[in-house]
Amino acid sequence: MNVVPHRSYFVLFAVLAIGGLAADQASKYLVFSQLYPGEATEIETRQVVIPGLFDLRTLYTRQYDAGEGRLSFLRTISGDRLPYVNRGALFGIGGGDDDEAGGMNGFFAIVSVLAAIFIVGWVTRAHVAQDRFLCLALGLILGGTLGNLYDRIVFHGVRDFLHWYYETHVWPDFNIADCCLVCGAGTLLLHSFFVKDPAPDAAKVEPAPAQAPLETTSSTPGA
Repeated sequence: MNVVPHRSYFVLFAVLAIGGLAADQASKYLVFSQLYPGEATEIETRQVVIPGLFDLRTLYTRQYDAGEGRLSFLRTISGDRLPYVNRGALFGIGGGDDDEAGGMNGFFAIVSVLAAIFIVGWVTRAHVAQDRFLCLALGLILGGTLGNLYDRIVFHGVRDFLHWYYETHVWPDFNIADCCLVCGAGTLLLHSFFVKDPAPDAAKVEPAPAQAPLETTSSTPGA
C-alpha cells in the first residue's frame, strides 16, 4: 500500500472520530434503557443475541442518582438507577472498588484527555493529514477515546454491555468505544508495517548547480 500524496484526509479523520463517539454513546444509552432492571433487587439484565456465545448485558448497582450536580440529567437518561461501571482500564485494571472515588478513573480520564490532544495535534500536520490509513486509524482511536472519556466524566467510570462467553470461559465486557480503539490500534499497527512514505516529487527536486571548470594556466619558459 502506498500513501497518496497531496490529498488531505482530515475530513475522514473527523467523521470517524465524531461517528465513533456518537455510535458509542447512542448504543450505551439505548441498551441500558432497554435492559433496565425491573425489580429493585435485580442487578443484571440480559438480551441473548447468539445463544451460548454472545449477549447484551447490563449491570446495575442498587444506588439511585440523587439528582444533584450539573451532570445528573445525563446520568438519568436511561433511568434513575446507577449502572455498574468500570473505573479502570481494559480488563478492569486499576478498577478499585464500587465507591465513586475508587479505582483510577480520574487518572485514566486525564490520560484520555492528553491522548486526545496529542492525536488532534498529530493529525493537523500536513504529511499525516495526507495519509489515508493513518487518518483512519487516528479517527477510530480518537472516537473510542472520547466515548469512554464521556463516561468517565459523567458516570465516573465506563459502561460496558457487550458480553462474550463460552461455557465457563468469559471475556471481559466491553463497548463500542473499545471496539473503535482496538480497530484503530490494529490499523495503526498494519500502517507501520505496510504503508510506505511517498517518494519525493521529481519535479520539485532541483538539480545541483554545475560547477565551472577550473582554469589552468601554463607558463612559457624564458618569457
